[in-house]
Amino acid sequence: MLCNLNIKDLAVVESLSLELALGLTVLTGETGAGKSILLTALGLALGERADSGLIRPGASRAEINLEFSVADARDARLWLEENELSDDEEVCLIRRVVSQDGRSRAFINNRPATLQSLQELASMLVEIHGQHAHLRLLDGDEQRRLLDESAGNKTLLEKLAGIFRHWRSVRDELDANSKTIERGTAREELLRYQIEEMEQHGVEALDYDLLSEEQTLQANMEKILAAGQTQLEQLYDDEKCSVNALLAQAIHAMADIGHIAPDFSEIETLLTEAQIQVKEAVGELRRRMEKMEADPKRLAWVDEKLGELHRLARKHHVAPRDLRQHVENLRTELGSIELGTEKNAQLRQEMEKLEREYRELAVQLSKSRLEGGRKLEAQISSVIRELGMPQGQFIIETTPAQSNLPTLFGNDRIEFLVSANPGLPPRPLGKVASGGELSRISLAIQVAATDAKTTPTLVFDEVDSGIGGGVAEIVGQKLRLLGKDRQIFCVTHLHQVAALGHQHLLVEKTIDKTSTKTQVRKLAPNQRKHEIARMLGGVRITEQTLAHAEEMLAASGSSLDI
Repeated sequence: MLCNLNIKDLAVVESLSLELALGLTVLTGETGAGKSILLTALGLALGERADSGLIRPGASRAEINLEFSVADARDARLWLEENELSDDEEVCLIRRVVSQDGRSRAFINNRPATLQSLQELASMLVEIHGQHAHLRLLDGDEQRRLLDESAGNKTLLEKLAGIFRHWRSVRDELDANSKTIERGTAREELLRYQIEEMEQHGVEALDYDLLSEEQTLQANMEKILAAGQTQLEQLYDDEKCSVNALLAQAIHAMADIGHIAPDFSEIETLLTEAQIQVKEAVGELRRRMEKMEADPKRLAWVDEKLGELHRLARKHHVAPRDLRQHVENLRTELGSIELGTEKNAQLRQEMEKLEREYRELAVQLSKSRLEGGRKLEAQISSVIRELGMPQGQFIIETTPAQSNLPTLFGNDRIEFLVSANPGLPPRPLGKVASGGELSRISLAIQVAATDAKTTPTLVFDEVDSGIGGGVAEIVGQKLRLLGKDRQIFCVTHLHQVAALGHQHLLVEKTIDKTSTKTQVRKLAPNQRKHEIARMLGGVRITEQTLAHAEEMLAASGSSLDI
């Protein structure tokens, strides 16, 4: 619960510190006294949008500090621990500072925090019902939220939302992949045609560089054979003038000289080695020439294949020697398109699996909503009748949504229906005849739905507008009953409600020549009597009015009966 509220330099509040207690705390004051500033401060501290216009004139910044006891707020304690923001198991400090430049800073247990974190934590500590709460109740999403909260569907909804997000992610991936495949259909046909064309010409078996070498060889075969034959004659076959014959003569001459001059024997050895090399060269030349012959048909085939490679290379805008790699690239691209089709099948299977899981949970959720709806509509109908609508009937209609596709919140359409008068069929909440009836129905819904909530602190800001008399007293009793096991704040203009508070805070505005200030003070029993009398009698307070106020306080009990 909220233990302390401290405000500094916010609007008309210069400095304010309030110690707060369990039970129903009522806030009253003259119209325009500034009752709303407390709710403004509370909302700002809990993550609402900051506005530098809220800073008191002459001040450099506004600051709000809240101290909560989280002993009765299990979810908040767990959140603080998970986010490593817990200093004390039972106390949580929240601070919000707004500067003149419009910037703001937030702190949780004296550590800087983002507004998102602050809002997450705040939702587990405080719930505020504003003056226009009945307008929010006209929204279908709000009606569904209230039903789910009352029925305790939080865990089911979290599981359902997880499956839905996974399903949506797979669906988006399937859509994107399907579009890629659709765009690739024409490309796939082209790729198959190009690969088939390459296969028909045997591109993958042809080596452009080797064919080019063979073409050069075949085109020059006659020249090669003629030159080879000439060299055979000059090197060996001519018995008189060949290199071999001349070397033989030289070797013989050096052998004769060597007998006379031994130093020439080395020259004989070199010439003998040269002759051996010449004979080996002639042998290799002869063997190669024996393997070679002009083949016009082979040359024509090579020319044809090279021509095909050049034509295909121009067609595909690649170099002829890169055609084999190009075919491999085409196969890889075609394979990726085919894999896309296979992936689509896998994604569809995954979607079907997720949809089955979703349907199972959605059926459980629908069943829980139907059961919870019956309980809640009975509770709300009972409260409506107590609030001056004796024939009032409240119905929660749960029907299948028009679309069968998974959604974040299941496949139910939730609508609140009301019959305010006998003989009239239930109608949607937004079509209730009078604003006063709508206010009372709204309050009945809030009171009944709140009974199932675990939020330790609830704030009602003039939700009792549009009612009076005995109904107002019943409203006060309902709020007081809610305050038996939690903290309730109610800003009210009704003396019937104010008299039923466990504590009473008075909001007062003082004006002097230079400034306007708002102060809030806790009223003692005698002071409460005078404030209730003011609310009863207006400007002129009589002894009779004071006696009436005292009687009302006595009837409600001035002590905290919780």
